[in-house]
Amino acid sequence: MRRIRLVVLAAGAVLALTACGSVEAAQDAASDDAGTDAGAGDATAAEDAGGEAPAGPVTLTDARGEELRLDAPAAEVVGLEWGVVENLVSLGVMPVGVADVTGYTNWVQAAPLDDGVEDVGMRGEPSIDALVALDPDLVISTTDLAPNIIEQIEEFVPVLVVRGADAERPIEQMRDNLELTADAVGRGEQAQTLLEELDAALADGAQQIADAGAEGDAFVLADGWMEGSNVSIRMFTPGSLAGAVGEELGLDNAWDAEGDPDYGLAQTDVEGLDGLGDVHFLYYANDQAGGDPFAEGLTGNAIWESLPFVERGDVDRLPDGIWMFGGPRSVEQFVEATVTAVTS
Repeated sequence: MRRIRLVVLAAGAVLALTACGSVEAAQDAASDDAGTDAGAGDATAAEDAGGEAPAGPVTLTDARGEELRLDAPAAEVVGLEWGVVENLVSLGVMPVGVADVTGYTNWVQAAPLDDGVEDVGMRGEPSIDALVALDPDLVISTTDLAPNIIEQIEEFVPVLVVRGADAERPIEQMRDNLELTADAVGRGEQAQTLLEELDAALADGAQQIADAGAEGDAFVLADGWMEGSNVSIRMFTPGSLAGAVGEELGLDNAWDAEGDPDYGLAQTDVEGLDGLGDVHFLYYANDQAGGDPFAEGLTGNAIWESLPFVERGDVDRLPDGIWMFGGPRSVEQFVEATVTAVTS
């Protein structure tokens, strides 16, 4: 049986990792009706020397073009999408409520939640009663949540909506979402620090790949799920956040078919992988949620085992818990794991 390597995060690496991410079924892929780009928040409050947001009004324009005014930077916040939650935690604001705490914990290990964070239901169907009971200052969602649900929440609590993703500018959208969230909670300085650390991680990763002679190498990134005996495969195009980050590292994303307009994802099956040729095949799975459809579902599959990268042993499962749709901390984890995979 051909070997599938598990990429081990190197000890003593530059990035201090605290968490990671997941595989989702097809219905958790991108929404086709995502809203407009998140506008830069016009926050009137700035952090003091201790990093705490002072009192003062905050005016924001969200991804819907809606203006939102808060009497002060939000302190008690509910997050309804995991990328939003990761950004809050990374900024030093622990949310009081999160949609699907268990799922977040399994998939987004870069920014762990405190034990006291309340679960407010599923990401696509939050419990309005549960989140209102927390009496938050603000709810932050994405354009993936149905507009009628957002409108129901807004009857009780202000809602800030960020765009979930944008395949035309995936990295820039991730940055915009962090900055808009930071404006809402008065953590602009922390956001800039996170982005500077991300830029440093990208530059360092690109240098490691160049030093290893792997610059320009072709790669693909996939996840998947099993439906009976069939394995469905989801490919991350250059319009996906992780696919774009791979190219920032100096690699060539070989899956150049068009993906969806938001998350840059495309669906295929094992037959669709034929013709990829000489690539680094990277994938991620999660033992806590769905297992490993590649190792469990494709072992013994004649088509899979005849693929050049499988025959060569260039198939790498990335560590569990790197959220491919997250913020800077998850991207840093992906950078480290990818560098390890293509240079080892």
